[in-house]
Amino acid sequence: MPVCIDLLHLDLEGAIACYLLDAEEPTIVDPGPSTTLDRLIQQLNSYGIGSADLHHIMLTHIHLDHAGATGHLVERFPSVTVHVHKDATTHMVNPERLVASTRRTFGDSHDRFWGDVKPVPPGRINSWGPGDPGPWKGLRPESTPGHISHHVAYLDERDGTLFAGDSMGIVLSGSPPYGATPPPAVDLKAWHETLEEIRIIGPECFAATHFGFRSDVESCRIQFKKHLQALEDRVRACMRSGDEGDMQAFGQEVRDELEGFLGMDKTTKFLEVFPPATDWAGVAFYLERNS
Repeated sequence: MPVCIDLLHLDLEGAIACYLLDAEEPTIVDPGPSTTLDRLIQQLNSYGIGSADLHHIMLTHIHLDHAGATGHLVERFPSVTVHVHKDATTHMVNPERLVASTRRTFGDSHDRFWGDVKPVPPGRINSWGPGDPGPWKGLRPESTPGHISHHVAYLDERDGTLFAGDSMGIVLSGSPPYGATPPPAVDLKAWHETLEEIRIIGPECFAATHFGFRSDVESCRIQFKKHLQALEDRVRACMRSGDEGDMQAFGQEVRDELEGFLGMDKTTKFLEVFPPATDWAGVAFYLERNS
């Protein structure tokens, strides 16, 4: 069975996960940021994965909460290969533009949240494209654009688990799915198509980076589809009217709902890193480009 490793980002439980797959060639999905590197290595060691053992790092995409630790791991695990969509490979080889973009978003909090990012040598990368196989039999990559164009999910055909990254949204402590629409790369049309593709795939459960395993796949898929459409409609109406009051209301609604699952303190810590205003801004940016 796959293992969910809680990376305890900023000492917050249930915020960012890395997944260790039960495979002959040890494999992880989304190692998280470099600020949680020590925690990840300690947890891998506890499962018997030492420096010579890790073979594959599967990246759903290259945002730093998912992939920031990759270059560090390549240095420490000499047998590991990084698997990433071909359209994102250049950012792994040279992460300067990626880091600069993230710094613009997070400002002075960038280093505290995500730490430093190291490049990955081209020879340690497998650039995946749609139709290409996974690293081993039974692990099937699926192109899942929406959150970002190069997003990939991984279906473990042995037990039907879909390692979904952000493609099924954010699910915390049993909450309904929401969010994961930061600027500048959100594509809502592609995301709705991805959610239809996930319906066709029909996974038994999904594993979200934020956070954990969920077996109520179809319910979450429908809820998330409705969330994306409702948010698009709200942002569009706000842009037409010029009244930003609903943006503030949306943020409070997200906070109120999460507090019912996480409590006030955990919600405040999580929304410091992943604020609803960022999700609103991502949808607004998408609509500005596609109206």
